[in-house]
Formats: sequence, C-alpha cells, structure tokens
Amino acid sequence: MAKFLLNDFMIEEHVKNALIEDIGYGDITTDSVCASARGDMDFIVFLTTRNDGVFCGADVFECVFRVLAKDKVNVEFYFNDGDEIKKGDKIAKISGSARYILTGERLALNYTQRMSGIATMTRKYRDIASKYGARVVDTRKNTPNFRIFEKYAVKVGGGYLHRFNLCDCVMLKDNHIALLGGSIKDAVKKVRENISHAHKIEVECDAISQVKEALEAGADIIMLDNMSPAQMRECVKLIDKRAVVEASGGVDLNSLEEIAKTGVDIISTSAIVARANTLDLAFDYIG
Repeated sequence: MAKFLLNDFMIEEHVKNALIEDIGYGDITTDSVCASARGDMDFIVFLTTRNDGVFCGADVFECVFRVLAKDKVNVEFYFNDGDEIKKGDKIAKISGSARYILTGERLALNYTQRMSGIATMTRKYRDIASKYGARVVDTRKNTPNFRIFEKYAVKVGGGYLHRFNLCDCVMLKDNHIALLGGSIKDAVKKVRENISHAHKIEVECDAISQVKEALEAGADIIMLDNMSPAQMRECVKLIDKRAVVEASGGVDLNSLEEIAKTGVDIISTSAIVARANTLDLAFDYIG
C-alpha cells in the first residue's frame, strides 16, 4: 500500500490546521447543546456508505478525533484502505464523547469522502487500462495543500504517480521549448547541464517530428500529447522501447480503452482526481 506517502506527522500537521480553520474560537452549536453533563455521555455512531466504491482515508479520519479529543473518542474500522465497499456497509464504529464526535464529524467526513471518491475513480481507470499492460497515473492538477492525500488516494485505487512536484522530474512542455526557439535538442541539452544524474527528462510532443527529435536528444520519457490512437500506435512503433511512452490529453472513461490498446506504457490523466465525485459517506447515530 502507499502508506509511505502519509507519514503520521504530515497527517497530524494538516489535520491541526484544518481543525483550526473549521472550529475557529469554538463550535458554538455543539458547545451550547452539550453544556450539560450530556456533553460527555457515551455516544455511538457508525460511518456508513450510501454508494458503492473504494474506501480510503482511515488514518486521516482517525487522526481528526485523536488530535481533537485524545483518548475520549475511539474509532474501530471494519474495512481497510483499498477495500471495496457496498451501499449500506458499516465502515467504522465511532464511540465516546458526544461533544468531540459532533465537532469532528464533518472534517473527518470531508477527508474520507474526497479520498474515497478519488480511489473509486482511479480503480475504474485502472481496471480498464491494466488489461492492456498500461499504467494509469495522475498529474499535477491537484488541490493546493491537499496533494499528499490525493496522491495517496490514487495509489490506494490502484493507480500510479507522476512527479510529485516540480523538483522530481524534468518536464519540457511546449512553452519551455518555445523559449529556446522551438529546439527540443537545445532544451534537453540545457536541462541536462543543470540537473542531477538521478533526474529523468520528459518531453511533451504533439507531432511525430517532435517525437523523432526527442528520441535523438536522448529523452527518457516521451509524452504523446493529444494525439489520435493511430498516431500513438505509429509513435510507439517508432520509439521501440528506447524511451517510456506516455499518452496524455483527452483521456476519459470513453477514450481510455482505445488509448491503452495502442501499446503506450503510461496514460496520465487529471480526471482521476479533478473529476472524481466525493463518495457519499455519513454518520448514522444509533443512541
């Protein structure tokens, strides 16, 4: 599993800031309702799902209540990250102080609903592309300051990751190349003079002539940008495993299978994150 992406200290720091944003100077509704001794009564709710999908975000969910309430709320999960869940399933039992459960409910749901939605969408793409040996990967079209959770959810759903940030890998796009007069050769040479031996170089190409130039320049990864399946097949044959072949642009559930059939190694798409619906999860009170 992708646990390495979510170190405990990273989760906790994010959750603390989210609680500060959400609670402000106090939960005036819950604090008022729970002003009596009933505020510390034993309260039991179940985290349930109203959709089929892939569950994701258990550690973040639990962290909300650990940071907020320390040992006054207990969370018991019946499913693990990556498990498929069905409408009506009880995913977890949350018990303890009513005050803290009510205050943390929405934030805990916000994390898991978003992450589960991404994992669910990614699983759909993975299941189609994997039949043809292609990997589905994400992009940098992420929610600011939520990237670690979105990328973790992609991994949980069975997808793979593109570069995590701008210092991971060279990505020469059309505007970078335009700054050097349109020469892919010059652009590759320029970046190779500045990067570590551990960095790979990817070049975005939207024409077969650019693919040839990228190959001659020694690119490690060649992105076929918004090409037709016929053009992709021609490029895959031309590259002949001398570079990793990535397809991008116009990827959705309708076009995915035809793209995967072309023989590309990687299919990158923002849809698995940007177009993923939140999974409908809820707290059901049982008294």
